[in-house]
Amino acid sequence: MRHLVTRGLGANNQRADIKEIKLKHSIVLSTQLTRFEAATLTGDFENNLRRIAGWGYDGVELAVRDPALVDAETLAELTGRYGLRVPAIGTGQAWGEEGLSFTSQDAIVREQAIQRIQSHIPLAKRLGALIIIGLIRGITPAGQAREQSMQYLIEALQQCADAAAPHSIRFALEPLNRYETDLIHTTQDGLQLIEQVGRPNFGLLLDTFHMNIEEPDMLESIQSCGEHIFHFHVADSNRWHPGAGHLDFASLLETLRYTGYDGFVSGEFLPKPDALTAAENSITYLRNITG
Repeated sequence: MRHLVTRGLGANNQRADIKEIKLKHSIVLSTQLTRFEAATLTGDFENNLRRIAGWGYDGVELAVRDPALVDAETLAELTGRYGLRVPAIGTGQAWGEEGLSFTSQDAIVREQAIQRIQSHIPLAKRLGALIIIGLIRGITPAGQAREQSMQYLIEALQQCADAAAPHSIRFALEPLNRYETDLIHTTQDGLQLIEQVGRPNFGLLLDTFHMNIEEPDMLESIQSCGEHIFHFHVADSNRWHPGAGHLDFASLLETLRYTGYDGFVSGEFLPKPDALTAAENSITYLRNITG
């Protein structure tokens, strides 16, 4: 295996410490019905939590379009009842179903997008979660320069990060493939954006499905991000559950551990052949790899 970067581990105790790192597993659950295909589980919220816990997941990543439509105390009580942590809150439905975007030509839409993301901060604090920035970054509209879109994106991320910092809330931006956006495709794009945003509570969410499309070498890309990896999504090469395609998850997750990452590996994949089978097959497959 290639040289592996670690999070502050000395050469003498590197492998001993790495052996102690145990990755945790979660899966995406939408708090409401959604058109987003890769929100693996949706529908009866409590029954889904019961199933997720029964399959052996450690946590549940919640997809929340609008925090005003959910009750934070109820979410905390229900996830706690089933022994599930909430590592992250997904926000992409605000783009897909409402068109909110950091990079819109319309200043009102941009401000609404910023306000929506900032409105997740109290919920994230209550649940102990980070906030994901996915497609709410938007795309470059016709007639707008990509440089202008990037400037809007950087300014929006700075405003959100500054609002979240007093509450110790982190943001994780997900590099997405070229077919979904023209903004931030690769880990190198993401690392450059981290420098431009310049906020310690802003990092990256890496997703194996998007990485398989955009990264020349997925292992090197994971290594290069090191401590900037705040969250990690898994889906196989066909966007089905891990084990249904051709990705080498044993190497990917070993490399992730070697960065010192000890957070959640969260399933975000198509509900194929159906949502329940996909969710159960995923955790069974990944547990065989990670223990």
